[in-house]
Amino acid sequence: MKRVQPLIQIGVAVLLVAGTFFVVNEVQKQQSEDLAEENERLENKNEKLENKNETLTSTNDYLKQQSNEDAKKENGYYTWPKMEQKAEQLVTESNGEFKKTWALYLVREAKRYDIDPYLAYELLKVETGGTFDPDLVGPETKYGHAYGMSQFMKNTAPWIADMAGLPYEDELLFDPYYSMQLSLVYLDFLHNEYGNWDEALTAYHRGMGGLEDYKEENGHARSWYAKEIQNKAENHTTVALAN
Repeated sequence: MKRVQPLIQIGVAVLLVAGTFFVVNEVQKQQSEDLAEENERLENKNEKLENKNETLTSTNDYLKQQSNEDAKKENGYYTWPKMEQKAEQLVTESNGEFKKTWALYLVREAKRYDIDPYLAYELLKVETGGTFDPDLVGPETKYGHAYGMSQFMKNTAPWIADMAGLPYEDELLFDPYYSMQLSLVYLDFLHNEYGNWDEALTAYHRGMGGLEDYKEENGHARSWYAKEIQNKAENHTTVALAN
């Protein structure tokens, strides 16, 4: 009996040590899991804060890049009344032949290409003889007919449409918005090519090859077409400033 008692005590001690080790291990394990979860939560929170900081930085950079005056120039709240005023002026000048929706579209798109909308309007006026008829078919020439409000020929319009990123079909030449868009893209291209409106407008009227012939024959590019469009566009600007 005396021999058994020490064995029991040893066994109990072993069980206590094992139990204590197990409990401590479980506690440590739970603490490690809790710390891992807390660390993950903090990492997620930090990531969200970093994203928010990036957003705020981007916003701040954007605001720094634009002065209040520049923002006013681009903000539709400030620009729309002036655009509508210009559109109304075109409608009035045309005695209602140039529709208000056309005028608004022309003024807005001309602004995108940094082209004077009055110049584009006067070009359309000359091309259509003041009718602004979107279904107009020009007289036959050795190159064929010209079509629509901007009077494009079928051998010229497809590559301008491609340059504008627009689809091409012959019927689209009679769409006034499509026609105006091609006109603005072509004017922008020609002005970038020559750097002045005399050559750009004469090239629009006669073709780029015809422009060279005209300059060789006359010693300049200020054709009646270029002169009339620019002079009348300047008159519009003068009236607009007076108002």
